[in-house]
Amino acid sequence: MNTLANSRRWTNLAVAGAVLAAVVAGTGGSALAASPSAPATAASAGVTAAPALPPLDRAAIREAVASYPSGDVNGVLVRVTGSAGQFAASGGIGDKETGRAPDPEGRFRIGSISKVFTATVVLQLAAEQRLDLDGTVQQYLPGLLPAEYPPVKVGQLLDHTSGLPHGSSGAWGDGTSAWFVDHRFDSWTPQQVVATLAGQQMVFAPGTGQQYNGFNTFVAGLLIEKVTGHSYAHEVKHRIIQPLRLRDTAVPDRDDPRLARPAAHAYLTVPHQDGTSHQVDVTEQSPWPWAEGGLISSAPDLDRFFTALFQGRLLPPAQQELLFTVPDVPNVNNPQCLPGQQRACMSKGLVRTEINGVTLWGKTGSRPGWTSGVFATRDLQRRMVYSFNPTSPRGADMRHILRLANAVVPPAK
Repeated sequence: MNTLANSRRWTNLAVAGAVLAAVVAGTGGSALAASPSAPATAASAGVTAAPALPPLDRAAIREAVASYPSGDVNGVLVRVTGSAGQFAASGGIGDKETGRAPDPEGRFRIGSISKVFTATVVLQLAAEQRLDLDGTVQQYLPGLLPAEYPPVKVGQLLDHTSGLPHGSSGAWGDGTSAWFVDHRFDSWTPQQVVATLAGQQMVFAPGTGQQYNGFNTFVAGLLIEKVTGHSYAHEVKHRIIQPLRLRDTAVPDRDDPRLARPAAHAYLTVPHQDGTSHQVDVTEQSPWPWAEGGLISSAPDLDRFFTALFQGRLLPPAQQELLFTVPDVPNVNNPQCLPGQQRACMSKGLVRTEINGVTLWGKTGSRPGWTSGVFATRDLQRRMVYSFNPTSPRGADMRHILRLANAVVPPAK
């Protein structure tokens, strides 16, 4: 979960290297049967064909997956689809009671990948002229933001150029595994979360910089509900989940901690004062991050969703182009961008990143017990989904991510 970015205790993957983690989603295990979501051609994606990517190094990916469990990650599942073929594999322990590995087709909490679903619905509403991306939050939701805040445009919520502060919330506690274990069923409404902006100063004037902030997406979710008169869950279900037949994807009620058919159980390590520790199963937890980070999905569903999104099946051309347009503003300590990157890296819904000369678009996400991501080349020649099961609230360490990333998109020879 990347919700209240000032703490970021649960979201180590918000670091730009974590964005590269999305690249890890290639795999080398059992071949997958062809599905309606793959492969896609450059023509169907509406972009000029790019040079062919290097072939997958299946042996290297198998070796990387086989390195689990490790000291801080119990297991991992990875999936790659596209012109180089379709493969899925998992490694490590997905269930400590049975010893089984994670299920590559099982469900997991996708954290801030939820933001892409939210952005898609907002862009659809803009295409339908039910809201104006240049209209303001204050116009649509009067009284939601503190009165002293300057006008914040709807579009600025989607590309994180709003300048809104990060607020505060009891949802973070002290940031330790022990605290989360004790409070994993606690829940907060979107209104309660946004209300914590009171007394906080704007980070910068709207539109003058980019800084990743989960509060933007809580506000965007509330906008969806105000404009449509329906719940956020209703809109995502009827606009995305049902049309694409995403059988594993859901917006759970914020008081429903269940996770049916999990790809893996999520465990956090809780230390003791005597230096020992034990692991607690946190698979069941409140999905209170909602439109910002509360969705549940699976690797096959995320692959299908991103394929449809990149192909233009969910958005008309004008809004589609916004997914691949990054504003030319300064990067203001934006953890989604590459280290040292001076300019923005996020569009209205996606993150643009590069590994070994290959540009990818996608999104990372974390919840305690999961560190996940989905990325693809714009022409859909290579699509990747991954999900780690870290045992620390800090998420999966960068060394795990880079190992997989360089196996999936190797350097040019």
